[in-house]
Amino acid sequence: MTELYPPIEPYASGMLDVGDGNRIYWEVCGNPEGKPAVVLHGGPGSGCRPHQRRYFDPERYQVVLFDQRGCGRSTPRAEDPATDLGSNTTAHLIADMEQLRSHLGLDRWLLFGGSWGSTLALAYAETHPERVSEIVIPGVTTTRRSEIDWLYRGVGRYFPEEWERFRRAVPAVVGESGAELAAGYAELLADPDPEVRARAAREWSWWEDATVSLEPNGKPDAHSDRPLPALIARARLCAHYFAHGAWLEEGVLLREAGRLAGIPGVLIHGRLDLGGPIDTAWALSRAWPDASLVVVDDSGHTGSPTMSARQRAALDTFAR
Repeated sequence: MTELYPPIEPYASGMLDVGDGNRIYWEVCGNPEGKPAVVLHGGPGSGCRPHQRRYFDPERYQVVLFDQRGCGRSTPRAEDPATDLGSNTTAHLIADMEQLRSHLGLDRWLLFGGSWGSTLALAYAETHPERVSEIVIPGVTTTRRSEIDWLYRGVGRYFPEEWERFRRAVPAVVGESGAELAAGYAELLADPDPEVRARAAREWSWWEDATVSLEPNGKPDAHSDRPLPALIARARLCAHYFAHGAWLEEGVLLREAGRLAGIPGVLIHGRLDLGGPIDTAWALSRAWPDASLVVVDDSGHTGSPTMSARQRAALDTFAR
């Protein structure tokens, strides 16, 4: 089985003022003269993590990681109910990426991101295709409302007890679609009472834990293993984005995939991903002729050693 590269530390880092009172944390590691690549973390709100550096050959890549607005080391953080999320949308994140790319003096970069990071990568690439050299996506999502509805309602048919608990936590919500439930949670996660926020964040995370619990590499606390402030920030940002369909027209990322023509891509998806079924990856591979789809039979959303090996192999190929 392919090993990941050894742990490395950043050789540069900082805080970038991107406007609206937001400052985003960024770091660069690897070879300063290497091929530029940027890591787009999931969530929204998960923040970048040191292990994400290890997919890249440090001799051949110049790897940029950053914490998206409201999470990680970026400020202000979303766990504070006083933090206004009105300037935290997909369009703002795309603009932040452009400002960061310019700040670092990079002409083009490879995009690497799965789950929510997949949506952000596709949205950025379709907006600025001239700034993208390649794209590697482990875990394809496009954050269509249909995908949100499946993750926060439809997949409940496999976990009826857990979904009923998830639904009961927001008794004031009118409907039961994924977006409506997300909107109900968004209100709770912005409540001035810290106990209300903490309870809502735990319920949100416990539900997401359930959706990956049947995977070969699933674990009981896959999403809830964070300190409470990070748990609240992530849940609040997830609910905020998913209540609004990530401010994307339904299906636009698939419909506009032709804008990716000429950009090589590798889509790596676990066949056992219950929360993010493989049909989205299949549809994207059909709409984007320059992308190849790699199906990993022993993996779900949380990955596997095989999936990690496929990610490293794709990045090694593009490094050459």
